Amino acid sequence: MQFARAAWKFLVAIKDGMVLVAMLLFFGALYALLSSAPNSAAIRDGALLLDLNGVIVEQPAAPTFEDFLAGTSDSPREYRLRDVLHAIDASVEDDRVKAIVLDLGRFAGGGQTSLTDVGAALDRVRKAGKPIYAFASFYSDDSYQLAAHASEIWLDPMGGIIFAGPGGNRLYYKGLIDRLGVTANIYRVGTYKSAVEPYMRSDQSPAAREASEALYGVLWDSWLTEVGKARPQAVIAPFASNPANFARTAGGDLAKVAIEQKLVDRLGDKTAFDRFAAEQVGTDETPSPDSFKSIDYDDFVEAHPVDTDGTPIGVITVAGEIVDGETGPGMAASGRIAEQIYQALDEGEIKALVVRIDSPGGSAFASEEIRLALLEARKMKLPIVVSMGDVAASGGYWIATAGDHIFAEPDTITGSIGVFAVLPSFEKALAKWGVTADGVQTTPLSGEPDFVGGFGEELNVILQSGVENSYGDFVKLVAAARDKTPAEVDTIGQGRVWDGGTARQLGLVDGFGGIKDALAEAAKRAGLAEGDYHPQYLDPGSRFSWLPFDGIPFVRQESTPVTGVIGWAAQRQKAIVGRALVTAQGLLAREDVQALCLECGATASVQRDSRGSAAWIDRLLAYSFSSVPR
Repeated sequence: MQFARAAWKFLVAIKDGMVLVAMLLFFGALYALLSSAPNSAAIRDGALLLDLNGVIVEQPAAPTFEDFLAGTSDSPREYRLRDVLHAIDASVEDDRVKAIVLDLGRFAGGGQTSLTDVGAALDRVRKAGKPIYAFASFYSDDSYQLAAHASEIWLDPMGGIIFAGPGGNRLYYKGLIDRLGVTANIYRVGTYKSAVEPYMRSDQSPAAREASEALYGVLWDSWLTEVGKARPQAVIAPFASNPANFARTAGGDLAKVAIEQKLVDRLGDKTAFDRFAAEQVGTDETPSPDSFKSIDYDDFVEAHPVDTDGTPIGVITVAGEIVDGETGPGMAASGRIAEQIYQALDEGEIKALVVRIDSPGGSAFASEEIRLALLEARKMKLPIVVSMGDVAASGGYWIATAGDHIFAEPDTITGSIGVFAVLPSFEKALAKWGVTADGVQTTPLSGEPDFVGGFGEELNVILQSGVENSYGDFVKLVAAARDKTPAEVDTIGQGRVWDGGTARQLGLVDGFGGIKDALAEAAKRAGLAEGDYHPQYLDPGSRFSWLPFDGIPFVRQESTPVTGVIGWAAQRQKAIVGRALVTAQGLLAREDVQALCLECGATASVQRDSRGSAAWIDRLLAYSFSSVPR
């Protein structure tokens, strides 16, 4: 009895300790979140410091509880493009900002169109008479695209510059798949739909190479033009074309090459750069004499909220891969985005809608869910204007067909009108280990998809027909939206990606422009006068949206609904794989005589443990209807 009491006290102590630790973690994270909140009152005279430690994106992913527990102030982050642009433009009129300092040492880049927009904003600052100083220990394509717009570029003497340009190799898995004995059952429409090529080829197809060369050639020429215009004295193209020769001539001293080719203005380490900046904008009131007066980026953004005068025009953002469900930013979840649209329509305040798309596509069903929500806005006579960011292809273009007018940038990647699906089977691999399949079928689809015995011909016909039907729907949507015949759309479709300039010539977009141009067009169509409107971003949640611990392992996750024949096949395959694993596990675990009907399990639903085998099954059997070829 005494042992039982002691054991009970021990268990209670463990429980109390776990509760205490959980509470400490929660309140610690809450304190860290609150203490990290921007402080607009802290702004003083100095240089606006853009210490871009991370990437510039259209819509940052929602932070998780784990992020706040593991993250530090030096952790890479995602910077919202519109916030960066707004901060740079606000610095023009703010007399407290004496200059802008670009610290690009840890900048991880962004889309070419996004960086072009940031560069244009920096040009507006210089035009207003405020200097811009850039520093990095090493520059590459993305960081130099921004630095080229600076008044003065600094480089660490031990650093250098490399221009790689767009393009490069991708991995092809056909040889590995064959060696492992895996069969990639591929269903696609589109000569240029090369997203499936790594599973069916050992190299790039001629069609995919043709499309890639055309696209990357345009992007590279555009990059050279922008950077050359921003810094005309720099010798860029010859250095990019033959960097090895320049490096050899300079004895491997890339910093020397950068100075000689006028790619940078000065060589100096971070301390020397800070001293220089302090001479320009003043020395900070800290013990270090090298620190310059700086204005924190987050504080500055907080101190300059977006103007809310005039009539609201709704802006809905579709950023990231398009998926089903309600997941937060970082993925373009159709359920969440559609709900944001419906909520805005119910409130009845917005007079037009701008759809900002920065997505390579994803689920065709999820894309259609968002498009149908936009059609509800059209039924209410609301103008819909589409603004394409860095990429708006495949499912992204599917959504764009709901717009009355489509804007893109010359470097926007769009098109990719094509669909595909991939489902693996393992009949060859398992046969090597003596695992075969046999059974009784009541219909041609009994037991399909058969990941052990291989897919039946009837199933292959049905799945390919389903993909072809989806492609037909895609073509019809584009044809109706762009006033073309299905045959014309099929010619420019076939999964081929286009740059924004070519897409305009082909009639896939209506004009060049960014989000401001889209807002102006939407206002015009809504009958609003210039300056008599403001964007109302239909963003999800708040900074505290993670507090209910969404995504923590012990929270039950929503299941994915079946969406069409491919979804049916994928879910059936997951269930069959899961059942096989459960059976194998049971054979090893049972240690007694069994009164068990193994055949009966085939007629029952398989309960999957989300913490066990289902995780890798989902990854193994993941599929997508549309994606940008790479």
